Amino acid sequence: MALINVLVVDDSAFMRKMITEILTEDGRFHVAGTAVNGADGVNKVKKLHPDVVTMDVQMPKLDGLEALKQIMKECPAPVVMLSSETRKGADYTIQAISTGAVDFITKPSGAISLDIKKVEKEICDKVYTAATVKVHKKINGAKKHVPIEQIQQPLTLPEKPSLSSKKLIAIGTSTGGPRALQKVITALPKNLRVPVAVVQHMPPGFTASLSERLNQISQVAVKEAEHGELMKKGTVYIAPGGYHMEVKSSGMALIISLNQQPPDNGHRPSVNMLFRSLCALKNYQIVTCILTGMGNDGTLGLKELKKVNSHVLSLAETEETAIVYGMPKSIIKEGLADYQVPLNQMASQLSNLVN
Repeated sequence: MALINVLVVDDSAFMRKMITEILTEDGRFHVAGTAVNGADGVNKVKKLHPDVVTMDVQMPKLDGLEALKQIMKECPAPVVMLSSETRKGADYTIQAISTGAVDFITKPSGAISLDIKKVEKEICDKVYTAATVKVHKKINGAKKHVPIEQIQQPLTLPEKPSLSSKKLIAIGTSTGGPRALQKVITALPKNLRVPVAVVQHMPPGFTASLSERLNQISQVAVKEAEHGELMKKGTVYIAPGGYHMEVKSSGMALIISLNQQPPDNGHRPSVNMLFRSLCALKNYQIVTCILTGMGNDGTLGLKELKKVNSHVLSLAETEETAIVYGMPKSIIKEGLADYQVPLNQMASQLSNLVN
């Protein structure tokens, strides 16, 4: 099997050396070159045509974000960002993911992390996944509009007027999720009549930046979820990194519940945990949506939810638009997806199903 060629871009000589060693020792990668700043990185992408680029976020001359923009415009390649846990680092990282980076890795202790070995498995796993991504994939959707009736015959829900005001959207996503969420959430109408719960696999410190960015550019309100708050119609609640998010009913209201129980299948927050919590909402019509992501988080939870609630409709992003076709593929394979929808039509289909 051919080795994956990687370009390592970082202004720290120590970090370049350590990341090169980590990738080389893994056995799946060949470090084709290194670059000392963003401008050097852009030039070497053009020269070396690497399979994957690791890019530090904050660098002199040309930072990682600006370098990423040039790479995506002039010589597209899968890019994995390396970021510090500072608030500025988180903001830059969310912008980078929204701009076109496949994923990001948090440095354990700042820009020059002497303990970078702590995340060597994450580095190797994410670089390997990035190598499978086709950066020319149609992020904005399918080539042409496909009526949902042609995707799959719509299901006929039983007529139950009592359900009309009891509705909820629940979205799960992982790798490539921030870009997909931006496409979907910014297209939701401001008169959306239901609350939306979102689980995006992301470590602590980054979901606040993601929520704020989406809130600034969306018609609906978007916020990082808080423990004990009442869910409002037309508001999107994103699970905080490092916390599971559950939705519970209290009379006529829905309440957010956060906890730090052990990770589910390696994830906290977990889509499975969110979906399982919805099993108790017997009289709600629930629309679930699985977007791009590696693995199968959400499949087991959705299976349990569909067993106890006949008013669940599930949407899965199509392979054509998913950056990583793992999580959507899993629910489709298990026969749990009622609709397969291109990303550029997801918001309109969600709105149609609940409004």
